[in-house]
Amino acid sequence: MTVKVAVIYYSATGAVHALAEALAAGAIEEGAEVRLRRAAELATDAEIDATPGWREHLASTAAVPEAALDDLAWADAYAFGTPTRFGTPAAQLKRFIDRAAGLWSDRVMVDKPVTAFTSAYNRHGGAEATLLSLSNVFYHWGALIVPPGYTDASVYAAGGNPYGTSHVGSASPEGPAAATLEAAAHQGRRLTRVALRLREGVLA
Repeated sequence: MTVKVAVIYYSATGAVHALAEALAAGAIEEGAEVRLRRAAELATDAEIDATPGWREHLASTAAVPEAALDDLAWADAYAFGTPTRFGTPAAQLKRFIDRAAGLWSDRVMVDKPVTAFTSAYNRHGGAEATLLSLSNVFYHWGALIVPPGYTDASVYAAGGNPYGTSHVGSASPEGPAAATLEAAAHQGRRLTRVALRLREGVLA
């Protein structure tokens, strides 16, 4: 038996994309069928070109399909990733979520497990606030929040964030460190295991 996991994220310069790939890989390790999807870009060309690496990242991930509402209907479990924007999700991911009102009304996301991950430049730059902000959406959906908690040594090695894997850009400007990517992979494995247990009716 397998489950379907949608990993839906927004990334400007690549850090959240790397976390999304690691989380997806962890889910696949546990036997999940995975859709890796990126939220559509909303920024202007001038904004994109003013930030080093943004245009290059867009070009390098052009082959990743854009997230569609069908991905939410298809999946048995969700993982959402976003950089922090003043302690809240990026507008690009929030726009995608806002479009899901019809699915919410139809109770499509009810009782589906969901988890989240993020990136911030500074260690206290709003990572936890961003993840908690996303949780407000999940409460409204009636989804079942699956945080990494302190369930694996990789969580501690990546900085000890029990709400979701978070990359600190100032500590690792070249991208998420190996320990952080492993924490994301663990988060994907854990999400898949919980989804499988829900499918089988076994939570113990």
